[in-house]
Amino acid sequence: MRKNVFGRQFSRDTNERKSLFKSLISSLILKESIQTTSEKAKAIKGEVDKLINKAKRGDEKLATQFLQRSLGATEMNKVIKDLAPRFKDRTSGYTRIIKMGRRFSDNAAMVVMEWVIKAEKPNVSPRGEAGKSQNTKAKELPSGKKEEKKNPPAGEKKKTKEKTGKVKK
Repeated sequence: MRKNVFGRQFSRDTNERKSLFKSLISSLILKESIQTTSEKAKAIKGEVDKLINKAKRGDEKLATQFLQRSLGATEMNKVIKDLAPRFKDRTSGYTRIIKMGRRFSDNAAMVVMEWVIKAEKPNVSPRGEAGKSQNTKAKELPSGKKEEKKNPPAGEKKKTKEKTGKVKK
């Protein structure tokens, strides 16, 4: 009988379980969405809510002290500067679990776990080049000039040279 035992074991010892949860949480923070099994998503959902609540408390120094134990530097900065302000109007329920079906190999129930409020994406590309057409690929040269290559239209096939069947002796 398991009386007053809380949490899930996942057939792992304590350290393995903690590192699994830490990696899932950091992936969720950095990528904004992860694909995992439903049991693992349910196991980390409460911890994610607690992390966001700690970051929302206000003082950045206090939040850094709390979050330092469970997150790396990049994850901690993103939680404090991006996620906490995004969820300032919500009290809980920061994540959404969407069922995807079952995995083919072992029939495990798979889900997508993501944030309820998505980040706003600016119209500017990562390099700051707005207005680039989708049809060209730009390659920056060391001299600062740009070399542009146009993609062939969808109807054209790529020309290839055929090899001759001659054998050299």
